[in-house]
Amino acid sequence: MKMNRRTSVHSLVALAAAACLPLAALAAEEAPDALIKRLSTDVLTTIKADPALKGGDMAKINALVDQVVLPHVNFRRMTSAAVGPKWRQATPAQQERLQTEFKQLLMRTYSGALAQVSDQTVVVKPLRMAAGDTDVLVRTEVRGKGEPVPLDFRLEKKDGAWKVYNFNVLGVWLVETYRTQFAEELNKTGIDGLIQTLASRGAMPAKAANAQ
Repeated sequence: MKMNRRTSVHSLVALAAAACLPLAALAAEEAPDALIKRLSTDVLTTIKADPALKGGDMAKINALVDQVVLPHVNFRRMTSAAVGPKWRQATPAQQERLQTEFKQLLMRTYSGALAQVSDQTVVVKPLRMAAGDTDVLVRTEVRGKGEPVPLDFRLEKKDGAWKVYNFNVLGVWLVETYRTQFAEELNKTGIDGLIQTLASRGAMPAKAANAQ
Protein backbone atom coordinates (compact mmCIF):
# COMPACT_ATOMS: atom_id res chain seq x y z
CA MET A 1 0.00 0.00 0.00
CA LYS A 2 1.02 3.57 -0.45
CA MET A 3 2.18 5.76 2.40
CA ASN A 4 -1.05 6.68 4.13
CA ARG A 5 -2.20 8.40 7.28
CA ARG A 6 -1.56 5.38 9.47
CA THR A 7 1.89 4.72 8.02
CA SER A 8 2.84 8.36 8.44
CA VAL A 9 1.66 8.36 12.05
CA HIS A 10 3.81 5.27 12.66
CA SER A 11 6.79 7.56 12.47
CA LEU A 12 5.73 9.09 15.78
CA VAL A 13 6.20 5.71 17.41
CA ALA A 14 9.86 5.93 16.59
CA LEU A 15 9.94 9.59 17.58
CA ALA A 16 8.32 9.10 20.97
CA ALA A 17 10.52 6.11 21.75
CA ALA A 18 13.67 7.92 20.72
CA ALA A 19 16.24 9.79 22.79
CA CYS A 20 18.78 12.52 22.17
CA LEU A 21 20.63 12.14 25.44
CA PRO A 22 24.29 12.69 26.31
CA LEU A 23 23.82 10.38 29.29
CA ALA A 24 21.58 7.31 29.12
CA ALA A 25 21.12 7.39 32.90
CA LEU A 26 19.03 10.54 32.62
CA ALA A 27 16.17 8.64 30.99
CA ALA A 28 15.98 6.18 33.87
CA GLU A 29 15.32 9.01 36.33
CA GLU A 30 12.30 10.38 34.47
CA ALA A 31 8.70 9.31 34.73
CA PRO A 32 7.65 7.40 31.60
CA ASP A 33 5.22 10.09 30.41
CA ALA A 34 7.83 12.82 30.85
CA LEU A 35 10.33 10.67 28.96
CA ILE A 36 7.93 10.12 26.04
CA LYS A 37 7.15 13.84 25.87
CA ARG A 38 10.76 15.00 25.92
CA LEU A 39 12.03 12.39 23.52
CA SER A 40 9.32 12.96 20.92
CA THR A 41 9.84 16.72 21.13
CA ASP A 42 13.62 16.39 20.81
CA VAL A 43 13.46 14.14 17.76
CA LEU A 44 10.72 16.11 16.02
CA THR A 45 12.84 19.21 16.44
CA THR A 46 15.88 17.39 15.04
CA ILE A 47 14.01 16.22 11.95
CA LYS A 48 12.32 19.55 11.26
CA ALA A 49 15.63 21.40 11.53
CA ASP A 50 17.54 19.10 9.17
CA PRO A 51 16.71 19.53 5.46
CA ALA A 52 18.25 16.15 4.65
CA LEU A 53 16.01 14.36 7.15
CA LYS A 54 12.93 16.27 5.99
CA GLY A 55 13.89 15.51 2.41
CA GLY A 56 13.92 11.77 3.04
CA ASP A 57 17.68 11.12 3.09
CA MET A 58 17.44 7.42 3.96
CA ALA A 59 21.06 7.09 5.08
CA LYS A 60 20.62 9.84 7.66
CA ILE A 61 17.20 8.58 8.70
CA ASN A 62 18.56 5.06 9.15
CA ALA A 63 21.38 6.43 11.30
CA LEU A 64 18.88 8.37 13.42
CA VAL A 65 16.73 5.29 13.95
CA ASP A 66 19.70 3.02 14.67
CA GLN A 67 21.48 5.34 17.08
CA VAL A 68 18.55 7.09 18.74
CA VAL A 69 15.44 4.93 18.60
CA LEU A 70 16.60 1.36 19.03
CA PRO A 71 18.21 1.76 22.47
CA HIS A 72 14.81 2.68 23.92
CA VAL A 73 12.81 -0.27 22.62
CA ASN A 74 12.79 -3.76 24.15
CA PHE A 75 13.03 -5.67 20.88
CA ARG A 76 13.51 -9.05 22.52
CA ARG A 77 10.21 -8.79 24.37
CA MET A 78 8.49 -7.30 21.32
CA THR A 79 9.80 -10.07 19.05
CA SER A 80 8.95 -12.94 21.40
CA ALA A 81 5.41 -11.59 21.85
CA ALA A 82 4.96 -11.19 18.08
CA VAL A 83 6.22 -14.72 17.37
CA GLY A 84 3.97 -16.16 20.08
CA PRO A 85 4.18 -19.66 21.61
CA LYS A 86 6.59 -20.93 18.97
CA TRP A 87 9.22 -18.52 20.29
CA ARG A 88 9.91 -21.08 23.02
CA GLN A 89 10.45 -23.75 20.39
CA ALA A 90 13.15 -21.74 18.63
CA THR A 91 16.79 -22.39 19.41
CA PRO A 92 18.82 -19.55 20.94
CA ALA A 93 20.40 -18.97 17.50
CA GLN A 94 16.97 -18.81 15.85
CA GLN A 95 15.69 -16.42 18.53
CA GLU A 96 18.65 -14.15 17.88
CA ARG A 97 17.99 -14.20 14.13
CA LEU A 98 14.27 -13.52 14.63
CA GLN A 99 15.07 -10.52 16.81
CA THR A 100 17.68 -9.21 14.39
CA GLU A 101 15.47 -9.55 11.30
CA PHE A 102 12.37 -8.15 13.01
CA LYS A 103 14.38 -5.18 14.19
CA GLN A 104 15.66 -4.57 10.68
CA LEU A 105 12.13 -4.78 9.25
CA LEU A 106 10.81 -2.25 11.75
CA MET A 107 13.81 -0.02 11.19
CA ARG A 108 13.19 0.07 7.42
CA THR A 109 9.46 0.59 7.87
CA TYR A 110 9.79 3.53 10.25
CA SER A 111 12.71 5.02 8.39
CA GLY A 112 10.33 5.50 5.48
CA ALA A 113 7.67 6.96 7.76
CA LEU A 114 10.09 9.40 9.40
CA ALA A 115 10.55 11.08 6.04
CA GLN A 116 6.86 12.10 6.19
CA VAL A 117 7.23 14.24 9.34
CA SER A 118 6.07 17.83 8.81
CA ASP A 119 4.17 19.84 11.40
CA GLN A 120 3.20 17.08 13.85
CA THR A 121 3.39 17.45 17.60
CA VAL A 122 2.81 14.90 20.35
CA VAL A 123 0.59 15.73 23.33
CA VAL A 124 0.97 13.37 26.30
CA LYS A 125 -2.15 12.72 28.38
CA PRO A 126 -2.08 12.49 32.20
CA LEU A 127 -0.50 9.25 33.35
CA ARG A 128 -2.25 6.85 35.71
CA MET A 129 0.58 5.23 37.61
CA ALA A 130 0.95 3.98 41.16
CA ALA A 131 4.17 4.12 43.12
CA GLY A 132 6.33 1.14 42.28
CA ASP A 133 4.65 0.36 38.96
CA THR A 134 7.06 -1.11 36.42
CA ASP A 135 4.61 -1.57 33.53
CA VAL A 136 2.57 1.40 32.34
CA LEU A 137 0.40 2.69 29.52
CA VAL A 138 1.27 6.16 28.22
CA ARG A 139 -1.47 7.72 26.10
CA THR A 140 -0.69 10.47 23.61
CA GLU A 141 -2.23 12.29 20.67
CA VAL A 142 -0.45 13.14 17.45
CA ARG A 143 -1.60 16.57 16.33
CA GLY A 144 -1.04 18.14 12.96
CA LYS A 145 -3.27 18.53 9.95
CA GLY A 146 -6.66 16.91 10.37
CA GLU A 147 -8.07 15.20 13.42
CA PRO A 148 -5.79 14.24 16.34
CA VAL A 149 -4.59 10.64 16.14
CA PRO A 150 -4.46 8.51 19.32
CA LEU A 151 -1.08 6.87 19.87
CA ASP A 152 -0.55 4.74 22.98
CA PHE A 153 2.61 3.12 24.35
CA ARG A 154 3.30 0.21 26.64
CA LEU A 155 6.53 0.66 28.59
CA GLU A 156 8.30 -1.47 31.14
CA LYS A 157 10.95 -0.51 33.64
CA LYS A 158 13.78 -3.00 33.72
CA ASP A 159 17.23 -2.54 35.17
CA GLY A 160 16.28 1.02 36.03
CA ALA A 161 15.31 2.12 32.52
CA TRP A 162 11.96 2.56 30.77
CA LYS A 163 11.62 0.89 27.37
CA VAL A 164 8.79 0.63 24.86
CA TYR A 165 7.60 -2.90 24.10
CA ASN A 166 4.31 -2.28 22.29
CA PHE A 167 2.30 0.57 20.84
CA ASN A 168 -1.15 1.28 19.49
CA VAL A 169 -1.88 3.46 16.46
CA LEU A 170 -5.51 4.18 15.59
CA GLY A 171 -6.70 1.33 17.79
CA VAL A 172 -4.27 -1.27 16.41
CA TRP A 173 -1.55 -2.78 18.62
CA LEU A 174 1.65 -3.48 16.69
CA VAL A 175 2.61 -6.74 18.42
CA GLU A 176 -0.84 -8.28 17.97
CA THR A 177 -0.89 -7.26 14.30
CA TYR A 178 2.47 -8.89 13.60
CA ARG A 179 1.52 -11.96 15.65
CA THR A 180 -1.32 -12.66 13.22
CA GLN A 181 0.98 -12.22 10.21
CA PHE A 182 3.75 -14.31 11.76
CA ALA A 183 1.37 -17.13 12.74
CA GLU A 184 0.39 -17.61 9.10
CA GLU A 185 4.04 -17.82 8.03
CA LEU A 186 4.99 -20.09 10.94
CA ASN A 187 2.20 -22.51 10.08
CA LYS A 188 3.36 -22.64 6.47
CA THR A 189 7.14 -22.67 6.69
CA GLY A 190 8.15 -22.87 10.35
CA ILE A 191 10.65 -20.75 12.23
CA ASP A 192 13.34 -20.80 9.54
CA GLY A 193 10.76 -19.78 6.96
CA LEU A 194 9.68 -16.81 9.06
CA ILE A 195 13.31 -15.77 9.46
CA GLN A 196 13.81 -15.83 5.71
CA THR A 197 10.61 -13.86 5.10
CA LEU A 198 11.64 -11.20 7.61
CA ALA A 199 15.12 -11.04 6.10
CA SER A 200 13.77 -10.50 2.59
CA ARG A 201 11.32 -7.81 3.69
CA GLY A 202 13.89 -6.05 5.86
CA ALA A 203 16.27 -5.87 2.90
CA MET A 204 13.72 -4.07 0.71
CA PRO A 205 13.87 -0.31 0.10
CA ALA A 206 11.88 1.45 2.83
CA LYS A 207 8.94 2.32 0.57
CA ALA A 208 8.65 -1.27 -0.61
CA ALA A 209 8.78 -2.60 2.95
CA ASN A 210 5.97 -0.22 3.89
CA ALA A 211 3.84 -1.63 1.12
CA GLN A 212 3.94 -5.16 2.54
